[in-house]
Amino acid sequence: MTLEKPKGSVVGGMFIMLLVSLVLFWLPVVGPILAGIIGGRKAGGVGNAILAAVLPALIVGTILFFLAGSLTGVPLLGAVAGIGGIILSLAHIGPLLLGAVIGGALA
Repeated sequence: MTLEKPKGSVVGGMFIMLLVSLVLFWLPVVGPILAGIIGGRKAGGVGNAILAAVLPALIVGTILFFLAGSLTGVPLLGAVAGIGGIILSLAHIGPLLLGAVIGGALA
């Protein structure tokens, strides 16, 4: 009887996706796809790769929403700025998610 070692790590995949995205920020579509492929392979599967791609975007979008709301004196202005942060986060996740699915399938 042998115990199988887990294939990957969601946290490791998230970190790799973040790091590669920051390094390749100057490539608009190719950078996030490459980050997704590399992070998806690190995550170890398609499900883990999707989670590793979506979870940071939701966390960052939520943090931006609440910080923008608390830093402005006008709550409506903070909400609009926060929603803009969420939209930017979701715009980045499309190619990242595509790359994560490809990388997770390759793992």
